[in-house]
Amino acid sequence: MEQKISANMLYNYIQCPHRLYLDLFEDPAKRNPESSFVRLLWERGIDFEEQVVAKLGIPFLDLSTLSGTEKEIKTKEALRRGAALIYNGRISTDHLVGEPDFLLKRKDGYIAGDIKSGAALEGENSESEGKPKKHYAIQLSLYTDILEQLDYSSSRTPLIHDIKGRDIVYDLSQPKGKNEKTTWWEEYLKTLVEVKQLLKKEIITTPANGTICKLCHWRSYCFKNLINSKDLTLIPELGRRKRDTMQKQVSKFSDFAHKPISDFIQDKKTVFSGIGLPTLEKLHARARLLAGIDKGAYTRKKIKFPKTGIELFFDIETDPMRDFCYLHGFVERQQRNPATERYVAFFADELTEKEEERIFIDAWHYIKQHFPCTVYYYSHYEKTIWKKLGAKYPELISLAELETFFNSPLVIDLYNDVVRKYTEWPTYSYSVKDLAQYLGFRWRDESPSGAESIEWYHRWLEFKNPEIKERILQYNEDDCRAMMVLLEGIQSLPLKAQKSN
Repeated sequence: MEQKISANMLYNYIQCPHRLYLDLFEDPAKRNPESSFVRLLWERGIDFEEQVVAKLGIPFLDLSTLSGTEKEIKTKEALRRGAALIYNGRISTDHLVGEPDFLLKRKDGYIAGDIKSGAALEGENSESEGKPKKHYAIQLSLYTDILEQLDYSSSRTPLIHDIKGRDIVYDLSQPKGKNEKTTWWEEYLKTLVEVKQLLKKEIITTPANGTICKLCHWRSYCFKNLINSKDLTLIPELGRRKRDTMQKQVSKFSDFAHKPISDFIQDKKTVFSGIGLPTLEKLHARARLLAGIDKGAYTRKKIKFPKTGIELFFDIETDPMRDFCYLHGFVERQQRNPATERYVAFFADELTEKEEERIFIDAWHYIKQHFPCTVYYYSHYEKTIWKKLGAKYPELISLAELETFFNSPLVIDLYNDVVRKYTEWPTYSYSVKDLAQYLGFRWRDESPSGAESIEWYHRWLEFKNPEIKERILQYNEDDCRAMMVLLEGIQSLPLKAQKSN
């Protein structure tokens, strides 16, 4: 019997086609155990859904205690009699199956919706109203497709009820973005065709190294295969799309590294669509490091760092699902003397705006007390979150003040301003963890990650165990110290003019 396509299958396919392929056809025993963070996401989603349902205040049919065929029969009965609201029903056709969180009656039929413990839109900020999330849109499209085939659909305007208590309409007839012609419905139909082909093994997927892999239960299995095949996506910043463009000409980073870069250039342009010459030169240099042709990390330019009496290495911890920043951490060092190093943390003991506001302003005052000093952070995240906090609490710090601070030559994004611009490393990513570990630094925790820290903070709020809080602070301190190790490592790198041949 042909397997029906579900919303969860579409979600997994969008995240990574190979994940769905492995879920369908590989031995489940080869999976990693689900991380505590992923389990937290499940729990939080269920908890939020239950809270929303408990506060509905209107009659509804609750089918959440049923499953399988029984649930589907009861849903069809409710649809036929025109139930106003069906919670956790099940609908299907010959080829599709879905369990939307709710089916809501309109005058001329039903619309489907999901309850999400995250924001309904992505890219929302003071300058943008945001746009629909692809995986939400595709899942809602499947429910809508089933309703249309069952002749119960009202329109292609399903809903997301999100963590902010909003009901956001996903108009599936609209283009995916401002500069897009393809509608969400057309994107769904395209995705559906691809998943049908995958189910029949008419297309073969391959793994690719990326940030999404960190939370996947196939991460170890895939990474081993990537290393064995010397896959191009092991080159930092060479993702699946670039790999798929390049692999007709070269499929392994070792082959790419051993060939002269001139083999991939015609008329002063690369032979790869969408990959410019500077990018190709950078990727080729990284491939040579991974292949062992060039030995050891190096810098392409002599880098001058500011000389101030005090240096601050700055890292934050946030819970993006709650839109909450719970820790601002600093390692302070004076005159580059290790004996002066100390860790300073501003930690939110409660999940309240008042507490978030308090630690934000305390962290800002701490910086101002030491400024002018050199402040180091890694990647744009700290800047983004601080500007977001500035907009949230405008009476404390003006956005102009924050902009001036982050634009100061004394405030340095080590990743974007230094690592990506001027250095190359024989590592599979340029994360601060990979680079600091390459330089010999080790985190004290066995499973250090920002995702795990979120789960620890969740348990801290629930149990207020001081050992959990200490674990969070220790992890954050190690992140700050890793930046310090990285800074010193960069300063000791040999200078090498970029040469790919």
